[in-house]
Parts: sequence; structure tokens; C-alpha cells
Amino acid sequence: MKPFMDKDFLLSTPTAQRLYHEYAADMPIVDYHCHVSPKEIFEDKHFENITQVWLGGDHYKWRLMRSNGVDEYYITGGASDWEKFEKFAEALPRAIGNPMYHWCHLELKKYFGFEGTLSPATAKEVWELAEKKLAQADMGVRGLIAQSNVAFVGTTDDPIDTLEWHKKLAEDDTMKTVVAPSYRPDKALNIDKAGWLEYIGKLEAASGVKLDSVAAVKKALTVTMEKFHACGCRASDHGLDAPVYRVAGEEELNAIFAKGLAGGTVTAGEAEAFKTALLLHCGREYHRLDWVMQLHYNAMRNPNTDMFRKLGPDTGYDCIGPAGGEVALARTLDALNITDELPRTILYSLNPCDNAFIGTVIGSFQGTGAQGKIQHGSAWWFNDNNPGMREQMTNLAQLSILGNFVGMLTDSRSFLSYTRHEYFRRILCDLVGGWVENSEYPADIEFVGGLVRDICCNNAVRYFKL
Repeated sequence: MKPFMDKDFLLSTPTAQRLYHEYAADMPIVDYHCHVSPKEIFEDKHFENITQVWLGGDHYKWRLMRSNGVDEYYITGGASDWEKFEKFAEALPRAIGNPMYHWCHLELKKYFGFEGTLSPATAKEVWELAEKKLAQADMGVRGLIAQSNVAFVGTTDDPIDTLEWHKKLAEDDTMKTVVAPSYRPDKALNIDKAGWLEYIGKLEAASGVKLDSVAAVKKALTVTMEKFHACGCRASDHGLDAPVYRVAGEEELNAIFAKGLAGGTVTAGEAEAFKTALLLHCGREYHRLDWVMQLHYNAMRNPNTDMFRKLGPDTGYDCIGPAGGEVALARTLDALNITDELPRTILYSLNPCDNAFIGTVIGSFQGTGAQGKIQHGSAWWFNDNNPGMREQMTNLAQLSILGNFVGMLTDSRSFLSYTRHEYFRRILCDLVGGWVENSEYPADIEFVGGLVRDICCNNAVRYFKL
């Protein structure tokens, strides 16, 4: 029996072990999509204890605690930081087979030097060890990023953001990691959701464009894109409940917009037309600016109405949405491609049943200009576990070219989540190493190692033009 999470954790063959240790482990991290705060990076925020850096804002851990019957008081409520950590330490040992168990122990080992396992019996030891470590000067946000070997961080930012912290980071010669904004215009598109009307007022103020028509909204989005571009933005990101595609004329679109401005109820079909018009406009602008377009879709948001009312969005109450939207997504890509305005695009579905569709639709729109211009994004959210990553990469390998894959991202709000790249790299090397060991690919370790390095880092550097 192998020791728990030893140096060859998840590496089941000699080839996998060699690929990871000699080729993958030391590659820089390109974290091109995450939700960390640029303000906290600039200010080099320090955390007083492990709860602040580990449990604050991490809805993965919140869901695990709820699944163990922990009262919300100890999760997002008024319990002390120690009490919250103690409750998490009680829940984690029961999570056998959950990637959270691996992520947590990779983080405890890398950042705090803890070689044991977290449990109620060791909770106090871990708490005190982390407290001492976090008090060190190099354990602020910048230190965590540096020791994680992160070369690039792509945050997620709203069009109305002032980007002041990105500007300050760009002017800071002591910051070696590149931190750039990513453009997330969901609130402008979601005419059928609460808060849209208020947001349109904010967009008008931020852009300086009077929003009296759909054309004006498009102009406002372009104005804010230019501000992002000046701050080094390389990518956008859209969170779509599901892909939609319904083309409408300017008169109908303006009528829908006017209805929304008046506080009227916008129908599903009207919302689809509005969203289609703005998404196509954004796609064309991304092509002009040479940005990457990321489309995340098929997540069901806030199915628990009671907890949404109590806690709001992004608190761990979302789930996988139904598979679908294939025709709408293909038509969206086609509409941009037919005028030669399809940007480099990454597609992510939260429903793994969509993997084969994505693996094939990307092949319908590849072409000159970039290796793997249209990407099947890494296993996302509920799928970034061992079998989920293997399934996504196997589908990509079978239906497209795995060697052109841009690899892993954290999609996280935690500065300790960079070990997810290690987790991904170990799984990647085990998958590829297994094919070599099984005589499914030549045992040219130098070449295969180069492919592994490309997937870990180099492809993303080229794709995002870093």
C-alpha cells in the first residue's frame, strides 16, 4: 500500500512519474480565469488565521459543511473563525472520494508544511501551525502567488469597474506576476433578471453613453472594452444559463429594450433576442481587440429560493443544469465565423454530458491563426475532479487534439487554490503516461514531455499572447 499522498500521488506508472517530476511539476502557472481580488493582490493582504484564507468565500467548502449537517451559523454566520474551522475539520474526514479532501491536504502540505491529515484530533495543531506561518512576511497574497510560481492571473471584472487596482498593479515594478482584468458583461445582457434596470443606469454612468437604444448599449460596451484593453485585458468571460440564439431586427430589439427600461416583464423569447444581439456584438469586438472569448454555460443558478433570499448569489447553492443549447451555440459560432469575426473561443459546459458535443463542435470552426483556435475548456466547477478531468481530456483527445489544450485554471476566490494545477498536472501525466505504457503512443519521453509542458503552460502563453 502506498503512503497517503506521497510524491507519486495519482501517478500509477513509471512513465507518469517521470513525466510529472521531470516535465510538469516546475512549469509556471498561467491562471487565466479566476475570481481573486486585484485589490488584495496590490495591498498584499495578510490573513490572521486559516479560516480567513481558507473558508472565507470558498463555497466548495461551504457545500461540504452543509452536507455534513453543519448549521449555517458556523459557515457564513457569526461563529468565530476557530469554530468555523473546527466544524470544517469535523466534516472533511467523511469526504472520502471528494476532490476537496485532496485539494485541502495539498494546500496544507504546500503552504503550511503539514504532513498529516486534518481531523478533529489534529484541528488545533493545524490551526496553530497555520497561524504561525501566516504571520510570516512572505505569507501575504503576493508571497502565496510567488511561491506558487504563478506567471499570470486573469481576474474576472465587470464592465463598470474602474480597474484602479489593475492600473496600480501595472505600475508596480515589485509585482513580477502579470495581473490582468477579464471582461464579464453578464449583467448587461441579462435583461430578464432582477437588478438589470439598476445596472443599466450604472453602465450609462461608467461609459458616458446615454442608453436609449440597443445600439447605445452596444456602444457603451465597446467603450468599456477599450478601457479594459488599455489595462492589458486578454479575455472576456460569459456565464450563460444556457446558450440561446434568436435573431431579431433593430425595431424589435429596441422595443424589448424599452420594455425592460419601463420595468415590464420581458418574455423568454424577447430575452433570447436581446442576449443574442449583445453577445454577437461582443464577439465581434473581441475579434477586433484580439481577445479570447470564454463561454461558461449550463449551470443552474440559485435553485434554493429560501437560501438565495438569505445569502444572495455565489454562496454554494448552484448546481449542474440540464444538457442542451447545442444548436444555439453552434449558430452563435457560425454567425461570427461567417463574417470572419469569430474570436479565439473557449467553451465550458457544467454538464459533462456536453463533453462530446463540445469536442466535435470545436472541430467545425477551427482554422488558421492559432493552434486549437476553438478550445474545449478544462473540466469546470463540479467536474474538476479526477474522473471529470480524465473524461474531459479523453474526449478532447479522441475528438480533437489534446496537445493543443490550454490546460487548467483555478476558477477560484482563494489564493491557496493554485495546488489545483498540481492536481491537474498529476492526472494529466497519469493519463498520458498510461497511454504510453499501454503502447498506445510511442515512448519518446522527450517529445511526450514537451506535450505535457505545452498543456501545463506553454499553450496558454501562446493562446492568450502573454
